[in-house]
Amino acid sequence: MKLFSYVVARDYGFAPNPFYGVCTLATCKPEIRKHASIGDWVIGTGSKRNDRQRHLVYAMRVSEEMTFNEYWEGERFQRKKPNLRGSLKQAFGDNIYFRDGEGQWQQLDSHHSYDDGTPNPYNVENDTQVDRMLLSTEYAYWGGSGPEIPQEFFDHAGFDICAGRGYKCNFPESLVTDFIAWLRSLDKKGYLGAPLDWPE
Repeated sequence: MKLFSYVVARDYGFAPNPFYGVCTLATCKPEIRKHASIGDWVIGTGSKRNDRQRHLVYAMRVSEEMTFNEYWEGERFQRKKPNLRGSLKQAFGDNIYFRDGEGQWQQLDSHHSYDDGTPNPYNVENDTQVDRMLLSTEYAYWGGSGPEIPQEFFDHAGFDICAGRGYKCNFPESLVTDFIAWLRSLDKKGYLGAPLDWPE
């Protein structure tokens, strides 16, 4: 079991998307989506910009993986397609990619497209460089109200649980075991708080 840690620089409930009973990481962080296996944990911590760098945004245990087309077509995930005229939860849907009949990537009008609704080629290229997204039914998402991570995990056998740029995953087994034990001791599950960057 591995633990992947990264900073959630922009917390809109889009990446990850914690709604409708399943947490999905379908955009951004292509290297994590490429390398994390079922049973691994992914955690996102707050940004220094928001003075939340020692707080959890979310934690998810990977329970399933699929391609973008499988996600796009899955009956369970139709509500995760964005509706920009709906609620904030609907507007930040992350089920936005599929390959058309010619194998070309299509991007829905979404948080990752341009303001006029046309595809943003930078986001299309970055998000789809790995045709794999992660799902979890064992997760806790706090958004902007996440708990502070205990000091012991900032100097655990010389390792700091929080990432800077990119992500971290080469943690010693003892750190991963102790961190997951602390996380489960919180006894928190599902969607627990609004994304920090949602407009008030």
